[in-house]
Amino acid sequence: MSNDKKISKPGPATQRFVDIAEIREDAVVMKDGTLRAVILVSSINFALKSADEQEAIISAYMQLLNSLEHPLQVVIQSRRMKIEKYLDALAEEEKKQTNELLKAQIKDYRGFVSELVELGEIMSKRFFVVVPYDPISDKKRGFFSRLRGAVTPVAALKLKQSEFEKRKKELMSRVSHVQSGLESIGLSTAILDTQSLIELYYSVYNPEVYESQKIRDLSKVQIEE
Repeated sequence: MSNDKKISKPGPATQRFVDIAEIREDAVVMKDGTLRAVILVSSINFALKSADEQEAIISAYMQLLNSLEHPLQVVIQSRRMKIEKYLDALAEEEKKQTNELLKAQIKDYRGFVSELVELGEIMSKRFFVVVPYDPISDKKRGFFSRLRGAVTPVAALKLKQSEFEKRKKELMSRVSHVQSGLESIGLSTAILDTQSLIELYYSVYNPEVYESQKIRDLSKVQIEE
């Protein structure tokens, strides 16, 4: 009987199952050569608006949709709100208080928040709009140029800086148009930068460990050339 232990072969790299090739200069480069930009969008309480305000919002939203020549993706990210640290901070503040009235108020408030959490999970929501750019569907490009991009999509994995800048310019033009339309509705918008994009996708692909294993700041990461 052989004493040799079987060495299990490593499984396929996780990266093979991820459609993202790289995150670069505030843009997401997909494996097919298309680009994505992600806009963080605020929310509004539509139900509290007057009838005239609701009609104005709907009209502005319809104008935005009718002006688009490309698809959009709306993503709502829900996460269970972690308030343990907040409750601990309240407890510390309660200990420091010398005013008995304020101390009692903090204690009551801390108890109220704890009871509220026990009754049901408190969720935080973030809203994103994903703007794509696909050079193959770009109407400005010629037929043969678009066909060449479709036949050799793998070449897009290693975009030259000049080609990347051209695609990013078109992408940001779309982003600017979408932002303008969203802001006309009364929403606040912000484009996610490289660090924010990495954190977003890290939290999406690693929801179980995101809170306990934070990723490092990009400025502190050494990248080998």
